[in-house]
Amino acid sequence: MAHRDVPPRWDRKMQQRLARGEAAALGELYDRFASLVHGLAHRVVGDEHAADAITRDVFAHVWEHPDAYDPRQGPLRTWLATLTNGLAVQRLRTTGTAALARGGPGTTEDLERTLRHAFVAARADYIVQSMPAPLRAALELAYFQRRDYHQTAVDLGVTDDEARRRLRLGLQLLATAHDTEAPGAPPRMGGAA
Repeated sequence: MAHRDVPPRWDRKMQQRLARGEAAALGELYDRFASLVHGLAHRVVGDEHAADAITRDVFAHVWEHPDAYDPRQGPLRTWLATLTNGLAVQRLRTTGTAALARGGPGTTEDLERTLRHAFVAARADYIVQSMPAPLRAALELAYFQRRDYHQTAVDLGVTDDEARRRLRLGLQLLATAHDTEAPGAPPRMGGAA
């Protein structure tokens, strides 16, 4: 379910309400972002139960440390995604390291490669979910329905040039999913996303 962009003022007010200990604020935050948090966690760890636990951990952290979020540093959505990604990668690393210690298959390099792939996939999911609806709609038509730019333009009711622009910008944003230095690094979501 796609959410409209959350205005920065809402982020500030939400942080203030959480800092005052308003349980209703946590419920509202959960209702708005639980599917994003769970989806990102699941994308990294690939396990429903682990994603459920990570989702609980993320919202517990928010409740226990509401001042950890600084609205001046960026959107609340991005902070939650960063927190989710960090906890998910940490869980995946811990699980993988424990399996290696028990003599499981693979090497440390295999684990790092798995972590990198999971991180990039989660980041790509986040980018697609966070991009403006017109860009996401154009990409969905082009990718899932195999539309070319002209067919996309017709389906969206825009000019060919506008469809090309949306596809190009959407793909440029998506390409940033690979701009990582290490697994667990926070997503660098610039002003465009």
